[in-house]
Amino acid sequence: MKQQQQAYVYALAAVLIWSTVASAFKISLRHMRPIQLLLWADFFSVCCLFFVLVVQKKLLLLKTLPRRSLVRCLALGVLNPFLYYIVLFAAYDLLPAQEAQPLNYTWAITLTILSWPLLGQRLGIREAVAIGISYTGVVIISTHGNLFDLTFSSGSGVALALGSTIIWALFWIFNARDKTDPVVSLFLNFAAGFPLIFTISLLFSSVWQITWQGLAGAAYVGVFEMGITFVFWLKALRLTSSTAKVSTLIFFSPFLSLVFIHFLVGEEILTSTIVGLGFIIAGNALQQTGNKAA
Repeated sequence: MKQQQQAYVYALAAVLIWSTVASAFKISLRHMRPIQLLLWADFFSVCCLFFVLVVQKKLLLLKTLPRRSLVRCLALGVLNPFLYYIVLFAAYDLLPAQEAQPLNYTWAITLTILSWPLLGQRLGIREAVAIGISYTGVVIISTHGNLFDLTFSSGSGVALALGSTIIWALFWIFNARDKTDPVVSLFLNFAAGFPLIFTISLLFSSVWQITWQGLAGAAYVGVFEMGITFVFWLKALRLTSSTAKVSTLIFFSPFLSLVFIHFLVGEEILTSTIVGLGFIIAGNALQQTGNKAA
């Protein structure tokens, strides 16, 4: 198989798996509280990423990692997975999956906004228009198309879903200049987050009172959403002759996710969700085009 074909295989595998995670979140939350799901998903993620490091023979990198990079990776575990997934799972607990998933997808636009004050990047007309288009989609989804009513299905859920994009964008901004191997970095992030999550679980939830269905869901989320799929995507980016050839495939993920949400979660997909998601993706695409032009 040619290298570019391999890149497409890895990229499509990542997109397909990412398309299922919104359904996995929602189904798992039927059996577990958000903090329980995060605890066990993080546990399985750490195990999965450690296995990947063994297979890729990168364990030595943990020993040779500069102290500054080690501290940075461990500190970022506070943002991801600790804060990010606590907020995201709480949003999924309050909102239908078809609303939470597209709202979370605005993280790329949030990243553009925060890069202006934090990285000193210029916010041009193209970026401003992209932001306006994407957040029009947010309003359409959140109000079920009743734009002038502004009555949200769950105001708290919408706030949490959008709040998760801020945390995720900050995580990537603080990672922007880090040269640490991405798999090593992610392993350290999730390993550092585990004690914090475990402590919160002891204080506000029950660690051991779980069902096998919940544990199975947490294993799926930990291995795929938080683990192996990220490795697949990195592999695709390394094999491709052009990042654009595989990066555009990610736009299929949210629409495919709606299919899984309908058939696996049982939600009736609203027209407003599809329209709003179209606005969000259009804004993301416009913003990405601006980056390439720059």
